[in-house]
Amino acid sequence: MDIKKEVQQQFGKNAASYVSSPIHKDGKDLVKMVEMADLTGQEVMLDIATGGGHTANAFASLVKKVTAVDLTEKMLIAAENFIKGNGHQNVEFVQGDAEKLPFTDDAFDIVTCRLAPHHFPNVDLFIKEVHRVLKPKGQFLLDDNVVPEKQEFDQFYNSIEKMRDYSHYRAWKKSEWIQKLEDSGLDIYEWHRFEKTFLFDPWCSNMKLADPDKNQLTEYILNSSQEIKNKFRMVIENDKIISFVGEAIILKAIKR
Repeated sequence: MDIKKEVQQQFGKNAASYVSSPIHKDGKDLVKMVEMADLTGQEVMLDIATGGGHTANAFASLVKKVTAVDLTEKMLIAAENFIKGNGHQNVEFVQGDAEKLPFTDDAFDIVTCRLAPHHFPNVDLFIKEVHRVLKPKGQFLLDDNVVPEKQEFDQFYNSIEKMRDYSHYRAWKKSEWIQKLEDSGLDIYEWHRFEKTFLFDPWCSNMKLADPDKNQLTEYILNSSQEIKNKFRMVIENDKIISFVGEAIILKAIKR
C-alpha cells in the first residue's frame, strides 16, 4: 500500500484519539514552540499536517489567521471541532499534502509542523515546499521526534515505531535535519532537544495495536541489547515493558 494511503487510513481511524492524546495535547514542547516564535499578532500562519489541531489551536489567538492543512479528511474534521470548540474563528481547514502544498509562493509569515514529518515519505520535498510558501525572512518552526546519531540506536527506534504504526516512515537524526534545512536555504536560528517518556501500553493503544502485533513488538524490545535498553532507559518489570525514553527537537529556521 502507498504510504500516504497508509497515513490516511491510520489517522482516519484514530482521529479522535489524537485530539485527546496527552503527548499531542499537553506537551511542554507546544509551549516552547509558541515561545520561540517571533510574533506581532499580524502573521498569516500555516500549520502543516495539523493532526488533532493542537498547534493551530495554540497559535490561533496570537496571529491574524491560521490555515491548518492535513492529508486526512477525518483528522481535519476532528481538528476543526476541537479548535472551533475552543472559540477560535480565524482558522481555516484545507485538505492537502505536505509534499505538494496547495498554496502560492511566499504566502505565509510563519509555517509550523509538529509531530508529523516522521510520516512523510519524502522529507526533502516537504522542506522544499516549506521554503516555497514562506515569505522571505519568514519563520519555520519544526517539532518532531528524532533518533540518536548512533546507527544502532537509530535503527532500533525506527524499527519499533514502524512495528507500532505502519504509517511511520522515518524519524531523522538531529544532524540530518540541520543539514537538510540549511541546504534548502533556511538558516537555523535556535533549537532545543528534549526528552519524552513513552508509557508502553498507552503508546501501543493510541494506534489500536492488535495483541499479536503488540506481543511481537514486546519480544523485539526484550531481545534488544543491554546498550539499547540503557540508552532508551527502558523500564521492564517481569518481562513487561513499562516505559522508555525517546527524544525530540524543536527548531526555528528563517528563510533567507
